[in-house]
Amino acid sequence: MAGLQHEVDLLRRIPLFANVEPAKLKLLAFTSERITYEDGQELFHQGDAGDAAYVIISGSADVIVDTPDGEFRVAHVDKNAFVGEIAILCDVPRTATIKASERVETLKIMKEHFLRMLKEFPEMGIEVMRVLADRLGSTTEELTDAKNKIRELQA
Repeated sequence: MAGLQHEVDLLRRIPLFANVEPAKLKLLAFTSERITYEDGQELFHQGDAGDAAYVIISGSADVIVDTPDGEFRVAHVDKNAFVGEIAILCDVPRTATIKASERVETLKIMKEHFLRMLKEFPEMGIEVMRVLADRLGSTTEELTDAKNKIRELQA
């Protein structure tokens, strides 16, 4: 049972799950699968069906998108990051590849369990929206910077 409590404690550190009652986190931890990926291994690949989201317990990974010129790293995620939720929330194929940049331990949360938690805890839904809005804001800022640099180069 110490292992399960340890995973509950890990989940509680993720802002998304911080306000969820311990009994529900215990259920989520119990229904989640702990998976380790070695450096260079993919958690999932862009275009795959979204069946689960992942909490990074330890290590870090790169967020990579496929482009006509090959793979392009768009972000780097570390311990306590939550990845893979876009595909399960929007019911779309994976929008990026997540590749371990070192040994990574994760908790894999299946789609049906994650969606049940969102229904039972509206504050989790608000936190998901906050995380996605932050990502969108960062992406918009990066795109604006890139567009300005292109204009400068063209001038």
